[in-house]
Amino acid sequence: QLQLVESGGGLVQPGGSLRLSCAASGFTLDYYAIGWFRQAPGKEREGVSCISSSGGSYADSVKGRFTISRDNAKNTVYLQMNSLKPEDTAVYYCARGRLCLEYDYWGQGTQVTVSS
Repeated sequence: QLQLVESGGGLVQPGGSLRLSCAASGFTLDYYAIGWFRQAPGKEREGVSCISSSGGSYADSVKGRFTISRDNAKNTVYLQMNSLKPEDTAVYYCARGRLCLEYDYWGQGTQVTVSS
């Protein structure tokens, strides 16, 4: 029962906020790095953020606006997204990884749309 399930996406106005959740089943999330990725229409998937034992890291495009965190008791990783911009519109995925470099399992994605 290995699963990663994203939730929390939706439609938000520019400048608004969303919190995405990545709930893990079938493994202990704390033992892995967990990354957030996004893919916009017509563009390649890009890394957004990753959390490991050494802390969180962020793409330059979201640094200062997004915050990654984890709740080990709930086996869940979160991505708090503030000051959202239209260019943040994408399907957001979480993935199980190692060293925030190699990923072996992905969730199904959740849609984030930033529009007025």
